[in-house]
Amino acid sequence: MSDVNYLSAKPDEILNPEDEIHKLVPGARVDLTRLDPTLKRIKVGLGWDVIGFENEAPDLDASAFLLNKHDKTEADEDFVFYNNMKNLDSSVIHQGDSRTGAGDGDDESIDIDLIVLPFEVHKVVFSISIYDAAMRNQTFKNVRNCYLRIINMDNDKEMMRFYLDKEFEEHPLATGLVVGAVLREGASWIFEGIGQFEDGGLQKIATDYGIVVAF
Repeated sequence: MSDVNYLSAKPDEILNPEDEIHKLVPGARVDLTRLDPTLKRIKVGLGWDVIGFENEAPDLDASAFLLNKHDKTEADEDFVFYNNMKNLDSSVIHQGDSRTGAGDGDDESIDIDLIVLPFEVHKVVFSISIYDAAMRNQTFKNVRNCYLRIINMDNDKEMMRFYLDKEFEEHPLATGLVVGAVLREGASWIFEGIGQFEDGGLQKIATDYGIVVAF
């Protein structure tokens, strides 16, 4: 079997990591452990551009949900976001809120210690949402160039990047997005691109994962 068979840009499509690792689409899966068998700690960086707004720029927030085998959180602390910057054992830590999305590089990032992460956590899902979207009458119509990338924290090497752009044009009224997930499969860690848009923003996403919280 070829060494490139752990990358898939589309379901059932195999890609060469040298050429195509930055062209992942919703439904993509990457075996992170096969990319680097020594993988222990990752940084999940999320970035976006906010363009063409007339008044106040939308404030986008990155969040993480720690899910069990039933795709539900088991405690409020399994929802890591701007009001809860880490889970109970600090294996998942949010590195802070960017209010503008201005400048180059990651707008927000979340660090994960895969060794310390509780075994009952089968999946960590990452989302982007607009803060106070309904009150400010803001949607994703002004958001472009969204990406999620994964970096090995022990050597600072970028392992993969997942882009979403035209998808925002197709969902201009949405205020929340489930970007992707890192999940356990046996002894391996897999990244899966999702790209699921939600009109109900972060509250809808959190409710789907078993969190009841007032925003």
